[in-house]
Amino acid sequence: MSEITVNIYEGMFLFSQSATSDLGGASQHVLDHLEKVGAEVVSFKKWDDRRLAYPIKGNKRGVYFLGFFKLAGDQMRTLERNLLLSEELLRFLITRADHLTLEQMEAAEGREAIADEIKARSQQKAEDVESSVRVTTRADRETAEEEAMAETEAPEASETPETSSEAPTEEAAPEEAAPEEAAPEEPAAS
Repeated sequence: MSEITVNIYEGMFLFSQSATSDLGGASQHVLDHLEKVGAEVVSFKKWDDRRLAYPIKGNKRGVYFLGFFKLAGDQMRTLERNLLLSEELLRFLITRADHLTLEQMEAAEGREAIADEIKARSQQKAEDVESSVRVTTRADRETAEEEAMAETEAPEASETPETSSEAPTEEAAPEEAAPEEAAPEEPAAS
């Protein structure tokens, strides 16, 4: 029987910029593909968010993940085929990592950093939602204050017509007095 050779590989995986909103999903996508072919992940981390040299599938920016893993040489074709069929990945590059020691690869471990970044992003989203609620609340308060001011102005406006309605009554009284004065004059003229 032939002996199966296990090699250590370095893989760079490129996702679109939209993957930053779901870093956990993107990293899990790669780890699932590696697990399907029986790879032992030595280290895995988010490498960088970068502007691409040229647009790839309409994306001008991308998120890179770097992983070191052990895999049997005969499983490499299966892994490459699965990654090519993935619609989430824009590009990937896998090379043998003979130039690094196992300790150097383990030092590049960054899964905890990914988890921390995911946590920080979720907290930022929560703060953004909370601040938008505050803005809405302020807007509601301002609207309520404006309505309250309009209501306080409305009674003042209603008092103004009452005052003006009283004014014609006072004016009506002198008019009534004038006809009374005119009435005694008429009998005297006859």
